[in-house]
Amino acid sequence: MDLHGLTRPELIRYSRHIALPEIGFAGQRRLKESRVLCVGAGGLGSPLALYLAAAGVGTLGIVDFDRVDLSNLQRQLLHGTSDVGRSKLDSAESRLRDVNPHVRVEKIETRLSSADALRIVSEWDVVVDGTDNFPTRYLVNDACVLSGKPNVYGSVFRWEGQASVFATEGGPCYRCLFREPPPPGLVPNCAEGGVVGVLPGIIGSIQALETIKLLLGAGTTLAGRLLIFDALGLEWREVTLRRNPACPICGDHPTQTELIDYEAFCGVTPAPEIDDTNHADVEEVDVRTASAQLASASPPFLLDVREPWEWAVSNLAERGARLIPLDELESRLGEVPDDRPVVVYCRTGQRSEDAARMMRQAGRDRVANLRGGIVAWAREIEPGLPVV
Repeated sequence: MDLHGLTRPELIRYSRHIALPEIGFAGQRRLKESRVLCVGAGGLGSPLALYLAAAGVGTLGIVDFDRVDLSNLQRQLLHGTSDVGRSKLDSAESRLRDVNPHVRVEKIETRLSSADALRIVSEWDVVVDGTDNFPTRYLVNDACVLSGKPNVYGSVFRWEGQASVFATEGGPCYRCLFREPPPPGLVPNCAEGGVVGVLPGIIGSIQALETIKLLLGAGTTLAGRLLIFDALGLEWREVTLRRNPACPICGDHPTQTELIDYEAFCGVTPAPEIDDTNHADVEEVDVRTASAQLASASPPFLLDVREPWEWAVSNLAERGARLIPLDELESRLGEVPDDRPVVVYCRTGQRSEDAARMMRQAGRDRVANLRGGIVAWAREIEPGLPVV
């Protein structure tokens, strides 16, 4: 009996697919022969990898370098409570093999970079971007354009999600929509701004759907369209996109023909300190030096500029820390003593850098930013201190 390149268990498993005229035997075999790269095994990577595995995509590559954290479990359904502390790649592999043992999972444990992105991306039919930061989004986009691979894009923040398909033939790329990244610190990440847990499931599922349509050559994809979802109002909007002929990477006369330093491009590489008459430069102190200073006879004032919910999870109150959220600091600056040095901290150092700069501009000269924030403190000074 002709099984059309599928095993009998696969025929049973995918029978609801095969019943669809747009898929049938040939389409299901095409999915089985396909290779899809998922960049990230987090909020977006979870639903898209689960659905692609269930759909029978033959080989799934997953790029990640992180470990499962308790704070991930509100939205990252690839992982469970028993996986906390485990490599996300190992956790994802176990879950996906349970979902569909016919699918091959290739684990790529790396922080995708300009040194390896082209080599990695070129080996796959479709690339799905499940990342949560601008440097990697631009990196994935540019690697896809240069490699000629479709880029299925998704992003989530608070109650809003976006999805599109970039880098298809004749279609726009991510840079056609966002030619320049936003200034560092302008857009908080999900750890700082939050995200409703269901939202990545919705957007990640759309990414999986678009990937399947690309592989099958079926239907109309989101190429040339940006889908915007407002979860709070339950509203969908669509923006028409066009390729920018002047785009530096996919335009008619591209000025960028290779991958660049995306950390520097997005402004997240620390810039040299500027010594000017306003003293607006920001001094930094590492966590070990700060810990020694706090234990001295003349400790600095320790200022936490995170949000109250972050303080409730973990704080340095036992070290004398005082909470004044960043957006309240200017009006409450009088609560910060001016007769002793001040060390400012947040989660990773970005908000506290802004706070320190604002204080310096207000005439407070003895202010330092805690490099790496409470994340670095938990890693080097107080292992086990919960950080979200």
